[in-house]
Amino acid sequence: MNNWSVMHRTDAMRIFVRVAELASFSRAADMLDRPKASVSTAVRELEAWLGTQLLHRTTRRVRMTPDGEAFYARCKDLLGEIDDVEHMFARSPQALRGRLRVDMSSAPARQFVVPALPDFLRRHPQLELELSCSDRRVDVVRDGFDCVLRVGTLAGSGLVARPLGQYAVVTCASPAYLRAHGEPVSPEVLAGHRLIHYVSTFGDRADGWEYWDGSRYRQVRMVGALTVNNVDIYRDACVAGLGLIQVPRVGVQHLLAEGRLVEVLVDYRAEPMPVSLIYPHRRHLPRRVKVFMDWIADVLAPYLEPLPPHDGSAPR
Repeated sequence: MNNWSVMHRTDAMRIFVRVAELASFSRAADMLDRPKASVSTAVRELEAWLGTQLLHRTTRRVRMTPDGEAFYARCKDLLGEIDDVEHMFARSPQALRGRLRVDMSSAPARQFVVPALPDFLRRHPQLELELSCSDRRVDVVRDGFDCVLRVGTLAGSGLVARPLGQYAVVTCASPAYLRAHGEPVSPEVLAGHRLIHYVSTFGDRADGWEYWDGSRYRQVRMVGALTVNNVDIYRDACVAGLGLIQVPRVGVQHLLAEGRLVEVLVDYRAEPMPVSLIYPHRRHLPRRVKVFMDWIADVLAPYLEPLPPHDGSAPR
């Protein structure tokens, strides 16, 4: 193995990355258009060269070992830098090539990103985009994402965050709900109302209703007959008259304009939701990732408010 060429090692790294991300030798072989036996051989040779096991193999699944996870992260960095070197003098949009794996919730994907994608992919025809859309929180490194669009406050994760702006949040109800329960005019009357609860994972505690009291944000625990884990169902349940919701204004603007929803408690709005792009900490991001993130920022810019200055002032 000492004479194993750099080109051979690089190719084996690309194969290993694809197997790790797909958790399958067969799927990786299909994706790479190679025989499964050659994919398995490449990974075994890579493990022999490194002197460690990178993957746990069973008849039902493939997953990375701790050494595999560490090597995967370094491979992503190295392969990204190699791609940049290969195309460092290619300045035309068509020169961008390679695979991009991106995750975002379904709402911005459906409303803003997917409608704009045809033009982006026409300008970059050699890019291969994998777009994951779900309301669950993905593991950026373990799941092999190049970047993730995240709405909400970010917890410390060791990842790099690029703030884009924030969504204004409104409290809404349907006309049918307001006819049945009356319109809430202050937090003091919320005991007579119900909230549709949203959680990303069932079993998590719902946040309740949030409002600005003039000096800080407060939360009120409220009853509700329904808890959902999907933003589209969350909105649809409100239209059906099942309770109040607190949601980014941009996501219900058309329903407010049509009169299918009504904004209430205007003087007691919730804290705006920050919108960020997060990505693994890498010294050199591939150019295709930088270009895609710049494009996402431009697509979302008309729908975002600027982030407030960090000077302790009131949010509005």
